Amino acid sequence: MKINKVAEAVESMEIIDKQKKVLETAKDTLKETVKKVQSDRNNRVYYGLDRLPSGMASNQITDGCLVLEGGAFRGLYTSGVCDALMEENINMRATIGISAGGMNGVNYVSGQIGRSAHINLKYRNDSRYVGSQALLNNHGIIGFDFILMDLNSECPLDMTRFNAPNRRFVVGATNCNTGEITYFEKGICKDIFAAISASASMPFVSEMVDVEGQPYLDGGCSCAIPYQWALDQGYKKIIVVRTRDQEFRKPADDNHGGLIHRWYHRYPELADRLTESEERYNRQCNELEQLRKDGRIFVIYPSKPIDIGRLERDTSRLGDIYYLGYNDAKNKMSALKAYLNKEEFHELS
Repeated sequence: MKINKVAEAVESMEIIDKQKKVLETAKDTLKETVKKVQSDRNNRVYYGLDRLPSGMASNQITDGCLVLEGGAFRGLYTSGVCDALMEENINMRATIGISAGGMNGVNYVSGQIGRSAHINLKYRNDSRYVGSQALLNNHGIIGFDFILMDLNSECPLDMTRFNAPNRRFVVGATNCNTGEITYFEKGICKDIFAAISASASMPFVSEMVDVEGQPYLDGGCSCAIPYQWALDQGYKKIIVVRTRDQEFRKPADDNHGGLIHRWYHRYPELADRLTESEERYNRQCNELEQLRKDGRIFVIYPSKPIDIGRLERDTSRLGDIYYLGYNDAKNKMSALKAYLNKEEFHELS
């Protein structure tokens, strides 16, 4: 009888131990779930907003042109570079940007250090900027009305400084009828902010933007890195900010041409340009690398590959990309100033 009771007691203890293990496992799973939810919630807004660089750039102007590549949210890299340049009193006479490069260029020309990063890192996951509200208001994935206009009540753009005639600002957009790049300049274009919106309106997920009676989309459809404009304008000092690392080249895709032409069947010239985009981009990269080696152009590019989606949601990753650009620019500052101050300069390969 005693043996049976002992056996029952042992069995009960084993059951209790099993239940404890189940409860502990469930508890650990719940902790991980809560941790993930908290992480996701925290990453909706960048945790280091209050530590971002801030302030106004000096009024010192450097003759030459700043060329800004696009790249959607890889543009946080450009934000970091531009802030570092402004802190070092490198405010180029002319700025030309494509897509996200144009968006960054606005804040660079207005001299507002940290504004671009602050907006992107705070509002990336606001649906008025990217998502359902943007789709409702702007008929595209990006809410340009929100980011370029509505936010001025909270983060005012210094329009007086942006519109000052001592600095040029140019943005490139693709004419959907011709497939060619068109460059719009502040003070000449009737609505420069419509041109900026057009320049950043990604194909397939954005509605075409009317600029001066013509339909336009992302400037990157026809010209991803507009360094040739700077050369054609005769600028002797040209800084190009890339959002891809030095070795990056786009892989050829021979299977998407038919889809593109079906999607944009009413715009055959645009479809042709989109079909050729990989080859054209790689050719630009090769030309730019040769110009860099010849000392004609100074290039700042990511010191390591930027591996995020075009519409990356994780603001902690976006913050890392911002500081990658900021630190890359600071690390190249001595070489950059040597390039700007000398008649001839050959950057070491």
